[in-house]
Amino acid sequence: MATHRSSTLAVTINRPWWEVYDFVAEPANMVQWAAGLGNGFDGFGLEWIARDPGGNPIRITFTARNPYGVADHDVHVSNNVTVHVALRVMPNGDGAEVTFLLLQENGMTEEEYQRDAIAVRKDLETLKALLERPHSC
Repeated sequence: MATHRSSTLAVTINRPWWEVYDFVAEPANMVQWAAGLGNGFDGFGLEWIARDPGGNPIRITFTARNPYGVADHDVHVSNNVTVHVALRVMPNGDGAEVTFLLLQENGMTEEEYQRDAIAVRKDLETLKALLERPHSC
């Protein structure tokens, strides 16, 4: 198996890392910051269903809470394709660093890769704005 092209996208959030992790690790909170998975988002525990922009169901399996800031999830799309999303929340001084590893895989074109990178950056900036807002979460 070959490796894939990758980009690590990150945002620094001025809030204690464990508070950021608590928010990010709760699947129900994704509708507030992850635009791509917010349409028809419903579930319980670690198994959730979302609808893609075309209205097709997407099953998402989340990682259990852990002391390491790992908030990975698997996105199960059509044709038995699963995309592993590596999402981490780490200490950065008194704040947090949130990283997202974007991979160019499953036949993704350059245009699709760049479009995903723009969408992820926007989601991370939305997360930052939400969590740095006074009295948020």
